[in-house]
Amino acid sequence: MTQTSFTLHASDGRARTGVISTPRGDIRTPAFMPVGTAATVKAMLPESVRETGADILLGNTYHLMLRPTAERIDRLGGLHVFMNWQRPILTDSGGFQVMSLASLRKLTEQGVSFKSHIDGSKHMLSPERSMEIQRLLGSDIVMCFDECPALPADRDRIAESMELSMRWAARSKAVFGDRPGHMLFGIQQGGLEQDLRQHSAEALREIGFDGYAIGGLAVGEGQEAMFGCLDFAPGQLPEDRPRYLMGVGKPDDIVGAVARGVDMMDCVLPSRSGRTGQVFTRLGQLNIKNARHQDDPRPLDESCGCPTCRNYSRAYLHHVFRSQEIISSMLLTWHNLHYYQELMDGMRTAIAKGGFAQWASEFHAQRAQGDIDPL
Repeated sequence: MTQTSFTLHASDGRARTGVISTPRGDIRTPAFMPVGTAATVKAMLPESVRETGADILLGNTYHLMLRPTAERIDRLGGLHVFMNWQRPILTDSGGFQVMSLASLRKLTEQGVSFKSHIDGSKHMLSPERSMEIQRLLGSDIVMCFDECPALPADRDRIAESMELSMRWAARSKAVFGDRPGHMLFGIQQGGLEQDLRQHSAEALREIGFDGYAIGGLAVGEGQEAMFGCLDFAPGQLPEDRPRYLMGVGKPDDIVGAVARGVDMMDCVLPSRSGRTGQVFTRLGQLNIKNARHQDDPRPLDESCGCPTCRNYSRAYLHHVFRSQEIISSMLLTWHNLHYYQELMDGMRTAIAKGGFAQWASEFHAQRAQGDIDPL
């Protein structure tokens, strides 16, 4: 089995570009991971997701353990075979979804017992069970089981949660064991508190992981507070390992995170927004359901080479969205995912050339222009 590795190719300020190598393919960083919650990126074929430029997808432990179950996926050949995606997959630990979706949950040192939001059935997630589920799924990058308190929260609550997550991280590492070709990431917690983040980072370093995630952000604190935390959090983590900011985000969130030393991100935003008619372009966001688009023969973005922009007008996209046709979600999601991957490619190229600051300045200036004038 080919070993995994992380190679840094270039840095520009704190922004970095490199490659995470896995047996199922390379992941170019900075990397954006489309979210395939229930073994599918909604409204997209796996082949289409790959065509947008995605090197890796994210799968959701909580949702897959409930339906169709990790055991069934394992019997059917693992998640890659099950969903027809032969490139790398990262699975989250399930902790965040348990805290945000499940009902009647009870948190103890052992783990979290809860009732399914689907049918009310009772379940238990612990570090050991989360590792077992992710092993059955066969994901290439496995996340430690952690607790993620919503912000704002008082310092004592954040500290207590962080310490629990560090004990769970040690248990996750112990049961993960030696799995050549697979990576285990630890998750830094500590809210917005620099000293708690440092304590968490030191605990994770002592355990030792293949990569390190920055957890507990994008949970209601706002961009300014998030960036304030990212001004110090990535630098607390090992430089020779990938750094993953979980659950981020909007295009300007992503650019700001990369500028602060983040290598990987994921978010449901491009696909969820596509289904609700929200479109990302180099000139900012637009809402395709607005009447200004109903007679417009132009593409969403004249500089975009995605199939949506090459073949369909704003007028058509407005029509199929207002008519609630399935093709609307397909075309708008494809465009949004393509835009996100072009964003990542632009940053990788700029960092490699030492021109990231100029690239970022142009990115913000273009978005500030707003959408093209209506006809």
